[in-house]
Amino acid sequence: MKILSGLSATFDSLTKVIISLLGLAIVVSLLGGNVPFVGGVAENIVSLVQSLGDAGIVGLVAAIIILGFYK
Repeated sequence: MKILSGLSATFDSLTKVIISLLGLAIVVSLLGGNVPFVGGVAENIVSLVQSLGDAGIVGLVAAIIILGFYK
């Protein structure tokens, strides 16, 4: 059981780091334009939101599931 709790804590820490890096990439992309390392992060997020919006209720359910992963 200790192994599973340690693995869960590791995944939780990695998720927090990835979310922080994603936020940094969005800010750098918006301030610096087309930066080679972060590429088109903002454009990818906009296209994801548009595709969820085009999907209607299925997109709403998918958005709720995605938000559930981050809480």
